[in-house]
Amino acid sequence: MELTVIETILRTIASAARIPIIIILIGFVAFSLFSIGWLIIEAARERLHLKYHLPKLLDDMKANTGELREVITKSGILVRQKRALIELTKHPDFNENMLESLADELIEDEQAHYDRMLSVTNLVSKLAPMSGLLGTLIPLGPGIIALGQGDTLTLSQSMLTAFDTTIAGLIAAGICLIISTIRRRWYKKYMYDLETLVDCVVDLQFSKSSSDDEFGW
Repeated sequence: MELTVIETILRTIASAARIPIIIILIGFVAFSLFSIGWLIIEAARERLHLKYHLPKLLDDMKANTGELREVITKSGILVRQKRALIELTKHPDFNENMLESLADELIEDEQAHYDRMLSVTNLVSKLAPMSGLLGTLIPLGPGIIALGQGDTLTLSQSMLTAFDTTIAGLIAAGICLIISTIRRRWYKKYMYDLETLVDCVVDLQFSKSSSDDEFGW
């Protein structure tokens, strides 16, 4: 009798989870489609406006130390990268250690921003197949019962729901995985270039400060 009660509780939990799981899967599919549009917008706003050659930009920054902020503003790097580099130029009184600490904080902020961008699609790419599997297994219980009773209509409906939820979960996971892969490649390049540019700005700022102190300016 106790086993029957436990089985009844488990069956109740599984039955109660059926509709929420389907709703969650629909939400995952909707989010994956939204993420496609988001990726396209991101590419249109940022990727299409990236017009710089890193070695040339570094040469321009070194050749125009006195107009460093103007060189950064006119460069073809990302707006977020410009803000970070310009922030470094706003503190001419900082010593090398202070500049390096500020640079590390700015880089960490950028990395955290990109990690947040990736975390959502990464999470959906992992949760969507799990939800799809739940959506597959939950209808099989009533389907098996219907099979034992010879109710082929209920069995076919249960199987159809099982297949649909599996497909929905895999579609959402696949889209989000592809988006995460594309973004990860983009962001890795962004961070590499930003770290290189930040190191250059710190060196130029410190060299400029040392020169000013040497001549008493």
